Amino acid sequence: MPVLNNPKHERFAQELAKGRTQLDAYVAAGYRPDDGAAARLSGNVRVRERVAELQRKAAERVEITVADIARQLDEDREFALECKSPAAAVSATLGKAKVLGLVKERHEHTGKNGGPIEYRDLAEDEIDARLTALSEKHGHRPLAH
Repeated sequence: MPVLNNPKHERFAQELAKGRTQLDAYVAAGYRPDDGAAARLSGNVRVRERVAELQRKAAERVEITVADIARQLDEDREFALECKSPAAAVSATLGKAKVLGLVKERHEHTGKNGGPIEYRDLAEDEIDARLTALSEKHGHRPLAH
């Protein structure tokens, strides 16, 4: 499907494809905030088809990018083995595992000078706020109680 004729509809579809809410996409497209109108426009057949197309294209780009990186890391590993560089070969293997999502990065949080995090003089809500801030800083979901 080609670009939508109405520029505001095209921008709305692009914003939806990026994962924005209907209302946020509606406002980003240049409309005044209106939940009902945003919902109606998101139900438009042409808009829905355009969003699906944009999402398909984005998924293909990601898939190609991951496949390309994995192939390059395979080539790097082969080259490292030919050069008798086992450390570089292991590094390429680990790099590929990370790209494919097989290895997750772990972060350990410590207090001053690597010691435990001090919480003894803090109220419970301040402790919660600090833990939430640390989690968000490192891209984790907030901790549940």
